Amino acid sequence: MDGALSQFSLRLGLIAAAAAAVAVLTGLFSDPVGYGCVAVIALATLVTAGERRRQGGGWWLLLAVGAALSIAGAGLAELNDTLGGLLAVSGGALVVIAATIGFPAD
Repeated sequence: MDGALSQFSLRLGLIAAAAAAVAVLTGLFSDPVGYGCVAVIALATLVTAGERRRQGGGWWLLLAVGAALSIAGAGLAELNDTLGGLLAVSGGALVVIAATIGFPAD
């Protein structure tokens, strides 16, 4: 096997990443839950990393950049709420876009 995920696993990972990003974007939960959601985004990015080499896998780069911005935003929010929040929102939006593009239709 070339490291590619099954369609079910890919769908599950992308749904988890998108749901976690929406939870971070809405800000309805406490900080520990938000940090857990950022961890879910990072984990989903790592799990789906094998998909970046497949035909049409360009969405994964958006997912990786979104995850990196979400992680940086969460860390920076401890020092500067405005800049950290801006990075987290940008990262969350990229994660949702990447999950939408990368979601297998078949």
